Amino acid sequence: MKTLVLDPVGGIAGDMLIAALLDLGAKLDADVIASLGLGRLTLVQTRREVNGIQATHFLVQAPREEHTHRPYRVVRELIEKARLPPRAAKLAQEAFALLARAEGKIHGVAPDEVEFHEVGAVDSIVDVVGSALLIDSLGVERIVALPPPAGSGTVQSTHGIIPVPGPATLELLKGRKLRPSGPGERTTPTGAAMLAAWTEEVPSIPELTVQAIGYGAGTKRWEDAPNLLRAVLGESHPAEKGEAAWVLEANLDDLSPQLAAVALEAALQAGAHDAWIGPVTMKKGRPGHLFGALCSEDARARVEAAIFRETSSLGLRATRVERSVLDRELVEVQTQYGPIRVKAGRLAGRLLNAQPEFDDCRQAAERQGVAVKEVIQAALSAFRQR
Repeated sequence: MKTLVLDPVGGIAGDMLIAALLDLGAKLDADVIASLGLGRLTLVQTRREVNGIQATHFLVQAPREEHTHRPYRVVRELIEKARLPPRAAKLAQEAFALLARAEGKIHGVAPDEVEFHEVGAVDSIVDVVGSALLIDSLGVERIVALPPPAGSGTVQSTHGIIPVPGPATLELLKGRKLRPSGPGERTTPTGAAMLAAWTEEVPSIPELTVQAIGYGAGTKRWEDAPNLLRAVLGESHPAEKGEAAWVLEANLDDLSPQLAAVALEAALQAGAHDAWIGPVTMKKGRPGHLFGALCSEDARARVEAAIFRETSSLGLRATRVERSVLDRELVEVQTQYGPIRVKAGRLAGRLLNAQPEFDDCRQAAERQGVAVKEVIQAALSAFRQR
């Protein structure tokens, strides 16, 4: 899987992303950009050194606009009418749609009534559409991003002085992590919109075979970090194709075993893939239990609520993991003890594992007055003879 990793070392803005993608070696079709109908533009790509690192800087030169604001619907129509490849058009529309919703919420208007100010300027539109074009040209299948820097302080906007991170930036990145940084606007609304619309959040650069590295330079200089956006292009290894999952854990030293068992069942009923309890020695030598559960992102909130409800824990640890699973099939076989379901696991069509459902075997054994292990053996034998 071709994967693009965005590492906002010093921040992320529209010009930094398009510059980093150009630095990777992607080529921008100026004729397609011209089809946006934004007038006579000059796209300037230069080399800059930032803290000893060679990077690309991107600048759009255009005739001075008397009014730089454009309604969202106008920007949307510009993209619809331009000669963009379908995927590039979709990416650009998604970024601006998210931005319109964020701005609309902040200003208390419907998205279609939003007037883009700084983001409505020619250079910002070119940055977003150009980045979408470059991503499409690279054939990227997956885009991931590390948490961007928050910045701090205030910045001048069309509406006056506003805090950093800007209200639109924070609205766009709800549910994602921002990392602490020095002062200044490190993550712009345009950069936040592209992160939110196009990328999956990861805590660090994932395992991949690196093919190309690009650096996009920002204009300002920071004392605590080079103002660079790093883009890494590579091939993900098979392990990266596993589904994302969460391991939730809590140490318990004041919960009875009976209630721990109830909590285990509650976590499974809430949607956990698996749950477990193990003995641990806690502070002051006290014996306790390690309570754990494995769940998907969708089920995380429900499983956490079940654990808090049924245990005495005041906190949970959460670790993101990759979960690889075999293709599964439930097959019913006929035995002398009755029908038994067998769970089969396959990899690329090849059978690797087969296990009879234990509850089926136990119930059949009770009905027939035989040992459970005999029913299990009979079910496996019937499955192999299919």
